[in-house]
Amino acid sequence: MEKLAVKEEEVMQILWEIGKGLVSDVISRLPDPKPPHSTISSVVRRLERKGFVGHKAYGKTYEYFPLVSKGDYKKRTFREMLHNYFDNSFGNVVSFIAKEEKLSNEDIKELEKLIQRNAQRKRTGNE
Repeated sequence: MEKLAVKEEEVMQILWEIGKGLVSDVISRLPDPKPPHSTISSVVRRLERKGFVGHKAYGKTYEYFPLVSKGDYKKRTFREMLHNYFDNSFGNVVSFIAKEEKLSNEDIKELEKLIQRNAQRKRTGNE
């Protein structure tokens, strides 16, 4: 799976949100000033060439839809970030977040719950 450019990811976020749509549907959800139709059409066709988007033709009108789920893309992107910036260490990620984001008490409690649930799943073999 290829990495997406910023504009490609912006368009994918919209397609993941709406499920399927025309280029004009994507444009309507973009912030002002709206880019030209031809620009977004080019981005969508590029996404299609990369295998992220499929289409259904209705005459000359194409309805586009995601072929890659947001969850799959999120996993791949996170694994890449983990490898490139945190030496494949989840501890380094948590440490970074704790230092940079100034975790609230609620955030810390939620993180503790997640760790406890994960540990329980590992103990019971339900990974």
